[in-house]
Amino acid sequence: MRPPGSAVRRLTVLYDANCPLCVHLRNWLLGQRWLVPLALVPATSLEAQRRFPQLDHAATLREITVVGDGGQVWTGAHAFVMCLWALAEHRPRANWLATPAGFPFARAAMLAAAKVRQNTTRCDEQCGVPG
Repeated sequence: MRPPGSAVRRLTVLYDANCPLCVHLRNWLLGQRWLVPLALVPATSLEAQRRFPQLDHAATLREITVVGDGGQVWTGAHAFVMCLWALAEHRPRANWLATPAGFPFARAAMLAAAKVRQNTTRCDEQCGVPG
């Protein structure tokens, strides 16, 4: 592990592989041009548990979690901003979202995504569609 304050050179995004929205966003991230390499790993997978034994893996299913190569951990809206920060086309937006003026918008985006995810999961369960 590198000392705190070191530059982030690689990010791991833990996502719920059983969530249609999460898988869609994973695929979208894979199609973007990266400034920082991303590893997209299913949350609670053996790979995630092997790489990050210190994490609460049940919590990584509840909200997006991003881990930096220096051991930094971001969750929720902060993790969302880090994903955008890693992308060439979206880094300027991420820099703004990380400010006090912009962060409420990042939080609102995460709340909207959580609502969509909740509705999708509820429909999957109620409609008998496998997750």
